Amino acid sequence: MCGSQFMRSGHAPGNGRPCAVPPMKGAQPDASKLQYRIIGRGGRLPASKRDARELKKRVQQMEAKQRLREEQRRRRRRDNLLAAGALAVVLLLAVVLQLAVFSHNPTEAEAKAVEAGLGSPSASASPTPAQTNGPNIPAASTAAGKTFTGQLVLNGSPLGVELDGKKAPQAAAVFASLTAKNFFKGLSCHRLTDAPSFGVLQCGSKDGKGGSDPGYEWGPVENSPADGKYPAGTIAVARGSSTYSNGTQFFIVWKDTVLPQDTGGYTVMGKVTSGLDVVKKIAAGGITPGTSGATDGAPKTPVTIDSFSVK
Repeated sequence: MCGSQFMRSGHAPGNGRPCAVPPMKGAQPDASKLQYRIIGRGGRLPASKRDARELKKRVQQMEAKQRLREEQRRRRRRDNLLAAGALAVVLLLAVVLQLAVFSHNPTEAEAKAVEAGLGSPSASASPTPAQTNGPNIPAASTAAGKTFTGQLVLNGSPLGVELDGKKAPQAAAVFASLTAKNFFKGLSCHRLTDAPSFGVLQCGSKDGKGGSDPGYEWGPVENSPADGKYPAGTIAVARGSSTYSNGTQFFIVWKDTVLPQDTGGYTVMGKVTSGLDVVKKIAAGGITPGTSGATDGAPKTPVTIDSFSVK
């Protein structure tokens, strides 16, 4: 039963159930005349064909609106996904571009980004030359297959050195020629680094500040370690942004160092055969911090090249 009392609408109070209007007392309901069907809360559907068609039309319109709303929701979800994807692509490109412009002169932050303090010894940047050597650069053939031995004297203390013309003939030819001209006498070692896995003393800049000589640049990079590991005692050639921007500068690795190789690496031209403790003592004297941080700058102990000779 729907309830003992009825509202005018035919509802039982409080229960929300649809009800039909009861017949009057003493009258029998005629099933052929009571042509009503329950369609919802308090509603009824006339059996008239016209009314049925009208109701059907309304139902169809309602269903069409529902489909439209659902389609709009789907489109919004799709647009949101596309927008999120586009943003991810933009962020990825930004990261790639940032990596692509990584400087050759490492800062302390960049050093930490490459295995907790790695960096790149380099001469000051200069215009990229053609990928051939000028006539003023000694030919690699003059040193090919040869081993040069000699001495590098820093602040009166000697280091035994060896240049490898078998693995780095172009570099050996250049530095054998420069030492023969006594080029390095009186020049300085202007840069010292002391970060985890990055300890070098860089020397040979003509202006004493790391500047390169655009009139004396050469290449290519030779004998660069594929794994980027430069063990203590290594003598390598500093360069600028191009693999043909080697010059007169070199660096002595005083503790095991790892350098990024993604732009070509650095020519390993030889090694210290004795006296590496001379460089370690200079490193122990400390660094005057430069623009690249506290672990990269000028050595507090000024370093002068008294002589550099090989034969």
